[in-house]
Amino acid sequence: MNMGLVTASAIHRGALATAAVAGAFVLSIASVLLYQHATATTNDPWKSPQLLELKERLQSAPKDEAVKARIRVLDLRFRQEYRRRLQLAASGGWLVLAGSAVLVLALQAAAEAKKRLPQPRPDHEAAVRALRLAVWARCSVAVAGGIGLASMLVVAFGVRSSLDGQAGALLAGAAATTPAAGLPPPAEFARNWPRFRGPDGGGVAVGAEAPLQWDASTGAGVSWKTAVPTPGFNSPIVWGDRVFVSGATKENREVFCFDANSGKLVWQCRIELSKAPGAKTPDLPDTTGYAAPTMATDGRRVYAIFAHGDLTAVTFDGKVAWTKHLGVPKNPYGHATSLAVWQDRVIVQYDQGESGPANSKLLAFDGATGRIVWEKARPVSSSWATPIVIEAAGKTQIVTLGVPFVIAYAFADGAELWRAEILDGEVTPSPIYAGGLVMVVNPSNILAAIKPDGAGDVTATHLVWKADDNMPDVTSPVSDGELVYTVNSGGMVTCFEIKAGKKVWEHDLETEVQASPVIVGRRLYVACANGDTVVLENGRAYRELARNKLGEKVFASPAVVGGRLYLRGLTNLFCLAGAEAKP
Repeated sequence: MNMGLVTASAIHRGALATAAVAGAFVLSIASVLLYQHATATTNDPWKSPQLLELKERLQSAPKDEAVKARIRVLDLRFRQEYRRRLQLAASGGWLVLAGSAVLVLALQAAAEAKKRLPQPRPDHEAAVRALRLAVWARCSVAVAGGIGLASMLVVAFGVRSSLDGQAGALLAGAAATTPAAGLPPPAEFARNWPRFRGPDGGGVAVGAEAPLQWDASTGAGVSWKTAVPTPGFNSPIVWGDRVFVSGATKENREVFCFDANSGKLVWQCRIELSKAPGAKTPDLPDTTGYAAPTMATDGRRVYAIFAHGDLTAVTFDGKVAWTKHLGVPKNPYGHATSLAVWQDRVIVQYDQGESGPANSKLLAFDGATGRIVWEKARPVSSSWATPIVIEAAGKTQIVTLGVPFVIAYAFADGAELWRAEILDGEVTPSPIYAGGLVMVVNPSNILAAIKPDGAGDVTATHLVWKADDNMPDVTSPVSDGELVYTVNSGGMVTCFEIKAGKKVWEHDLETEVQASPVIVGRRLYVACANGDTVVLENGRAYRELARNKLGEKVFASPAVVGGRLYLRGLTNLFCLAGAEAKP
């Protein structure tokens, strides 16, 4: 047997098989790129109903800075989607070119190997077929390569032209990334931790990192540790190189500003008790204290509210800008609902007493002046949950919890949008918005998912699913958009699918938990009351990655910014960071 002929035959067959696989690969990638371009062209973001509605409102009120700010938020979202499509197009184009190169080399190898095979007597028809096959192969390479390059160019320049001009034209000369009236752009909010549980109140650190391991007893992984002069159960908020917390006793109320890099106390601002009629400090249990609500910031001022009912704005250099007395809350455990900020407004959910008019209310304040923009009475009793602000169904909605209702209000004027009657008991866990659903906890009872696109009473029409395993009574849920996690006070962690509420797994940490969990990338951080922070894999199976000791009790929820995790212990504020942490 002629081994040279056998080798040539094997090379010929292998080269043809490689060419076939490469050709199929090239055509598949090119098809994906063309489909991406077609859908990007068909689903023009600048023709979305939400943006068209804003455009109409801007035409009727061209000086409405709130509308302009919402347009800028959408513009940022469209630009981020554009960059994702551009990266996909570029990657796909290179894959097409690489596949085309493999196809050409394989065809050349097959042709060279064929020359070494025994040649039969001339067959004119076979020669014609071979010539056609060669022409088809070369055309396929050219077409596939052209498709890949054209797709890259079309997606890149087509989307770029849409994004570059639309926002500017819509805002009539206002830069698309310029915030309204001196406020930071939305991207800056996303990079910081401006309120309870982060930018959107959901406990997810988008695009951030956090250390995996630390041990306060040895100092490993601890960037700094600083004593907080006055106690409080509120969680830290972070803006740039500043970390803020508040503290209070029955006699004293203070706001503290720490340097994020060194932990040094930059300033502390004493908040005097309001002189408004009826202002006083109530008697409260130690389990709540006088500084339970987490502060909020719009990047220009920080806002704090205390148990006696005073809402205060403090400048970044530690001066009181304004104070508003809301009345001493009639709340058996004390006021613990944290503040929310959105654009130029501070949102205060002030639930108290038994349900009925003139007790509970929702207020929107102008952050710069303290002026009440609007105020709405709420038909609910005392609650301790914090509102979130979401963009859904073409509207900016403020989602609130208070027995017996989940109620969404319009950010613009406080008009009620929808409500669902599903709550009872003492409502402490805050809502979240993920996967297109508002998720709420009825304490120790159910986790419910609601579609936020209804109107009026949606109890019977927009409740998507309910789950009832291991429900928390204090901590809030957290979700990455695919899975949602709850942690109850006993330390039972439960993972559910977000689409249908099916339980995926559960695990008992066997320790008390009072702080709400946070998601950082593929990790879930659970700060336990004994000072341990358990780091779990964010996934469909339970996997513990680390268990880190802080050395003191923890009741506040973590803040995550720039590779650093900030934890408030019972007496100290900690900055936990790896080598990759950024200021």
